[in-house]
Amino acid sequence: MASEEKSLNFIEQIIEEDVKSGLSNTKLRFRFPPEPNGYLHIGHASSIALNFGLGIDYQSPVNLRFDDTNPEKEEQEFVDAIKKDVEWLGYKWAEECYASDYFQQLYDWAVLLIKKDKAYVDSQSSEEMAIQKGTPTTPGTDSPYRNRSVEENLDLFERMKNGEFEAGTHILRAKIDMKSTNMLMRDPIMYRILHKHHHRTGDAWKIYPMYDWAHGQSDYLEQISHSFCTLEFLPHRELYDWFLDQIFDENKLRPKQREFARRNLSHTVVSKRKLQQLVKEKHVNGWDDPRMSTISGLRRRGYTAASLRNFANTIGIAKRDNLINVSVLEFCIREDLNKIAPRVMAVLDPVKLVITNYPEGKEEWLEAENNQEDESAGFRKVPFSSELYIEREDFLEEAPAKFFRLTLGKEVRLKNAYIIKGESVIKDENGNITEIHVTYDTDSLSGSGTEASQRKVSGTLHWVSIKHALEAEVRLYDRLFTDEAPDSYKEKNFLDFVNPNSLEIVTGYVEPSLSTAQNEDKFQFQRLGYFTVDKDSTPSKLVFNKTVGLKDAWEEKGKKEENSINNSLKDINKYFKVETKAERIAIESAIGENIKNISSFSLLQNSLKKNINNNKASLLFSQFILKYSNWKSTDFEEEDIKKLYSMSLKSESTYVRSKALLNLRDIESEDLKNQFSDEILKLYSNPPKNASEREIKILSEMVKK
Repeated sequence: MASEEKSLNFIEQIIEEDVKSGLSNTKLRFRFPPEPNGYLHIGHASSIALNFGLGIDYQSPVNLRFDDTNPEKEEQEFVDAIKKDVEWLGYKWAEECYASDYFQQLYDWAVLLIKKDKAYVDSQSSEEMAIQKGTPTTPGTDSPYRNRSVEENLDLFERMKNGEFEAGTHILRAKIDMKSTNMLMRDPIMYRILHKHHHRTGDAWKIYPMYDWAHGQSDYLEQISHSFCTLEFLPHRELYDWFLDQIFDENKLRPKQREFARRNLSHTVVSKRKLQQLVKEKHVNGWDDPRMSTISGLRRRGYTAASLRNFANTIGIAKRDNLINVSVLEFCIREDLNKIAPRVMAVLDPVKLVITNYPEGKEEWLEAENNQEDESAGFRKVPFSSELYIEREDFLEEAPAKFFRLTLGKEVRLKNAYIIKGESVIKDENGNITEIHVTYDTDSLSGSGTEASQRKVSGTLHWVSIKHALEAEVRLYDRLFTDEAPDSYKEKNFLDFVNPNSLEIVTGYVEPSLSTAQNEDKFQFQRLGYFTVDKDSTPSKLVFNKTVGLKDAWEEKGKKEENSINNSLKDINKYFKVETKAERIAIESAIGENIKNISSFSLLQNSLKKNINNNKASLLFSQFILKYSNWKSTDFEEEDIKKLYSMSLKSESTYVRSKALLNLRDIESEDLKNQFSDEILKLYSNPPKNASEREIKILSEMVKK
């Protein structure tokens, strides 16, 4: 590894320095240690790629260890799912281990700590312990049970083990330092009583070790050289080392804990608790719902193991937490599927197209390329006839000049087939088009080499022959959350951002070559995106999941919304320059409509925050956000809202003050409204010289109310 000409990340640098300092390469050993209390998600994929990737690079073993110390939340189902995910990602573990394998050794070591007077049984309630533990800024105080005798502690701990006490009556704590600046070092819990059935040890144990006690000792027992975990465990490192100090044998290797940044993914959540909530409350259809950030959900949606490994390598390892845009992940799957996915034709919003001069009853089997990115993919035959389905959006009866699809009087090419010309339409009683009638150029067959076949036309459409098409259920998946960071707002519940349009189910029609498609087979539906056969699919009912579109529609949408904000900020300056009320109403109405159409809460919140300053146009714009957005004032950060109203009520502009007063009048929070009652009364008693009649009227209504 050291000889390779490549830039090392800081994790690799740590290993290289240890090797240079005398650690033998043969002593290198890594582990991936999931808790089996849920399915693995995209964040775990990065950790898997890191640890198993180090194993590959250094030709060192990597253990798969289940930290199964909490029988209340852990199940065999999760163990099986985790093993499947790691294998599917393409990795092999050296040993399959469980923290529960070490329960007896952990217990014996706990007894040793009691005998050394470094652990004691505490009989306080959890509420009493929370008070006694202090705060980050105030030291803790000793438990009244801290100085129990070794003999009493040994007796109580054994009786805890034997199941003589109810849960919550006693715990075992390490005796460290109740005044430590690290709260985790203030006599942390080592064992608690749980009368729960364990998925592996059954009912053999009535006490279970806490994560901090079990984790480092498990690393030590397995002789893990480097224990890599995410940044939230940085404060735990001191405790990790303290526990190892108590049992370390100089003749054995001592594990080293180091931390790397969690990589959060936009428009999703990667908390197991929140993922479980989504499942339990049926916002999704199980852990493997294709909208979930779980590895099983991504696999079902159509993501490949190669794309997830590439994603992990692309985002790399960092020392600071950050938010990775999901478009990076989508780029990785597009890049992979572009190479491997066969091209086929499917129509998801069909309208009938009739070729009026095509011989009645005739059908042809035309040659179509399977994948222009892969020369070895070959060709297939697709049936062609006089009646086809095309996408409804691919035809306009009256089209603008830059419409490059089918319209009356213009020509387009049918993919792999002929050039056609729009002639007429048939409509139902409601004016909806039910048939499009066209003629075709008989000499224009693609690949025939004729002069007509080489004629340039404005566009190319995909299609399927109605007579031969297979009906399919197509599940159009979109991002599960409308906001890029749904669980990052103090005033909001992440569920408030669930995208109501994250799944649309349509009936589509696909070419007959897909009749033998199997679960997880992947295709590019030409001009539409990449699709994967779902596990619900049967020979009699094909089911496809949309994996990803050919382009990033969200990026385009995001740019459009950002432009809308920027244009509104420009327009708002006109509000103060026009002379008539009608002109101001028109400007406000246009800006309000723009704000209403913005779905990104983070964009609105950031825009509001940036515009809380002494500029009257900025303050008015922020007040417009409160009035016209689809969110309430209480959804935004309370500190920002207070600051906005305080500055707006002191603004030099009567328009800003009036808009702030109207928003305050209608605000949902009476507490917030009352905080500005003195300011409102002051404005009413001594109105500014430039106060408009409208402002004075609003003040009068609010004071009398």
